[in-house]
Amino acid sequence: MDLKAAEMFIAVVRAGSLSAASLKTRVPLATLSRNVRQLEEDLGVQLLERSARGTKLTDAGMLLYEHASRGIDALHEGELAVTSHQTALKGRLRLSIPPSFEPWWELLAGFQREHPDIQVVVYTTERAVDLSIEGIDVVLRIGPVVHESLVAKRLFRYRHVLVASPVLLERFGTPTTPDALFALPAAIWVRDANTHRPWRLGEREIEPTVVLAVNDYLHLRQRAIAGDVVTELPPFIAAEALGDGRLVALLPDHPFPDLEVSMLYQRQRHPSRVVRAYLDYCDRVVGRYLAGA
Repeated sequence: MDLKAAEMFIAVVRAGSLSAASLKTRVPLATLSRNVRQLEEDLGVQLLERSARGTKLTDAGMLLYEHASRGIDALHEGELAVTSHQTALKGRLRLSIPPSFEPWWELLAGFQREHPDIQVVVYTTERAVDLSIEGIDVVLRIGPVVHESLVAKRLFRYRHVLVASPVLLERFGTPTTPDALFALPAAIWVRDANTHRPWRLGEREIEPTVVLAVNDYLHLRQRAIAGDVVTELPPFIAAEALGDGRLVALLPDHPFPDLEVSMLYQRQRHPSRVVRAYLDYCDRVVGRYLAGA
């Protein structure tokens, strides 16, 4: 099997189409297409299903990608290890983190100050990502993790806090029980437009009076500070406004459930030096950036 053709095949899979891979790798489209077709002829199987919307892996293509991508990545890491200075880590770190996870922005800045020669590429999303297909090294995710092909490195737990502004509480009164929340306009976080998640407060589960549903905690914080709604926020997003009095924590005796934060990476692949440095850094400093959690 031609190594260069295998590299081009992997580039097409990760980019999603031949044209996107051509732009990303700066290899002419005709060259990419020719090499992928030659690879298919050499192996005697179809690897990609081509359409106007892009490319899709066949079963044979998925099998080849899962094995070949690990080998190609290992070769690139070996090349980097040989050519870079031993005293400094160099390379690219590809991450996925949830939206509005502000403490991680600061943590990543600290990591790059410690390792200035590492380029960090961040893909912000709540959806599940396929690390091997999308070329992601480490995913940060909130909630339970069950995936046999991934290693889950658990970092910490935290609880959301229920908050409102003094202005809103002056208008509606301060709720002393979960049932009292029905009288207040509420904003909730949603994963998608069709899913509304009830609030679990201690032993009670309630459906608040929702006037806003959004998948952005910074938006929720802004509307709560403005006095429009009562809402739930991660503690590190609410901390500053709670500290200066723009927000007030409600119903502390009825806490939200624990949420678990984990880093995920591929089980079958030995982490590179860059990935190991990132995992070790997070272990070492995460408490510094999440003191409010």
